[in-house]
Amino acid sequence: MSPVRCYVRMPSPLGPLVLVGTGDALTAIGLPSGRDGFEPDPSWIETTAPFAEPVRQLEAYFAGTLRRFDLRLAPAGTPFQQRVWQALLEIPYGETVSYSELARRIGRPAAVRAVGAANGQNPLAIVIPCHRVIGSNGRLVGYGGGLPAKSALLALERRVAGAPARPVGARQGALFG
Repeated sequence: MSPVRCYVRMPSPLGPLVLVGTGDALTAIGLPSGRDGFEPDPSWIETTAPFAEPVRQLEAYFAGTLRRFDLRLAPAGTPFQQRVWQALLEIPYGETVSYSELARRIGRPAAVRAVGAANGQNPLAIVIPCHRVIGSNGRLVGYGGGLPAKSALLALERRVAGAPARPVGARQGALFG
């Protein structure tokens, strides 16, 4: 039997977010706009208690005082998707990489389209920073929350980081719990 899902709505500069979890781990963040829209399942329980820390960290991120999330995450996905999402966590704050660079980083340089598809299925937008992936020509492409949201997130990070977003090879630790 799967754990009961719970959720909370929180305001953000992007509009209301829906945080979803199982009580001990964050499983999804629903964005207010974009191609999918997000509404909680009627069987889920609305509650604030399990989301105090995710809400606090997201508020700090939007305020520009948090660059790295420290949350227990449990995104559901295939092993390939999990690998891509783990690689997203290694993109430093305020920086971007192309889909082809991300494919190269996971050791699958010919899998650019599959990497793009996995990126698009990321259930934990913002926390797993899929917004940091851009087209090889430097253009903003593909974001489930809509390109205005992607642009806003990158602008926030560039402003806080104090420099334009740029590709680099630095790595950060894992967050999957």
